[in-house]
Amino acid sequence: MTKEERELRRQQRERDRAREKEMREAARGPLDMPFLMLTLLLTGVGLIMLFSASFPMAYYETGKPAYYLVRQGVFALVGIAVMLLIGRINYERYRAVAKYVLAASIGMLILVLIPGFGITVNNATRWLGFGELFRFQPSEIAKIGVILYFADSISRKMERMRTVRYGIVPYAVILGVIAILMYLEPHFSGMVLILSIGAAMMFVGGIELYWIGAGAGLAGLVMWAYLSGKIAYNSSRILIWRDPLNPDWMQGAGYQTRQSLLAIGSGGLLGVGLGQSRQKFMYLPERHNDFIFSIICEELGLIGATLIMALFALLVMRGYWIALHARDRFGALMAVGVTTQVALQVFLNIAVVSNLVPNTGISLPFFSYGGTALVIQLAEMGLVLSVSRQMPPS
Repeated sequence: MTKEERELRRQQRERDRAREKEMREAARGPLDMPFLMLTLLLTGVGLIMLFSASFPMAYYETGKPAYYLVRQGVFALVGIAVMLLIGRINYERYRAVAKYVLAASIGMLILVLIPGFGITVNNATRWLGFGELFRFQPSEIAKIGVILYFADSISRKMERMRTVRYGIVPYAVILGVIAILMYLEPHFSGMVLILSIGAAMMFVGGIELYWIGAGAGLAGLVMWAYLSGKIAYNSSRILIWRDPLNPDWMQGAGYQTRQSLLAIGSGGLLGVGLGQSRQKFMYLPERHNDFIFSIICEELGLIGATLIMALFALLVMRGYWIALHARDRFGALMAVGVTTQVALQVFLNIAVVSNLVPNTGISLPFFSYGGTALVIQLAEMGLVLSVSRQMPPS
């Protein structure tokens, strides 16, 4: 290639980049209002239900009925500001930080296992931070790291995703490392969530369908081994799941599941009324956290709980709609990853509190108490909103 030809190609690339930049600037529009309003509505309803579920314990522990509401409300305001800020940034910029977020999350997952760094609660070492003042789960950062890195990497490979070398091995290694670290904490529900997010993004990215079948078969085999007791991980939870009302463990390990089912059954069709729950008065453990949906069912009944599930369903459908209409593969994959995370987390939480699956300890997005988790969830919503701003005009 002559010097003149190289110069012509360089000039052509510069013109292409300038044209692409102009197109992005021209397509930069407002935030997707349905997705934004659904997010804000779920956050607002979540704060109301958190106050209702937490005020007896807050009054008992601190003398301030609104203690948990105030703390969560502050984090909600911070999270909304972060969401709007992230939504206003061109999502292409997140490519540059994807690998660093993933590397940092893996580093924190390793750090949490080192004695003296990790914080242990209920026999699980999943947190980093400073005692009760500030703590967070590195697994929450790992979710963002996987979503950003997978979206960036997969979007660049195109047809190479159909090969084992480029489409399977690198992502399987990353997911395997994260899964092992989370198994050691242990954090089974978070491990399942991250593996599922990665698998969904690989599927959308274009891997061969037989790899999806192989992965589903392996997941089914592991689940069978877990449920049948072949894997001795929290085997007591399997026994409770099979027979939650067995009198042998009604006051022991099965107490939480039993009280959750009592709360759901007490709600009936219309519920006992907002703020009128009986199980929240120190009967149901984690009533303001992982089992807040049980209080929702008790106070709002089947109709109220169904409406909240409908809001989540609308949010998920709108997220996938944004992914389908994204300008490029990177934006589509990022929206798919975030939306899949929300869908799976909601399903698993409701499945746990209703005893559809064994108790795995997973929070309900926007509702469960946890300030840093809420900020991270709203930041993820900002990623989807950022994608929505550059959708091609219809």
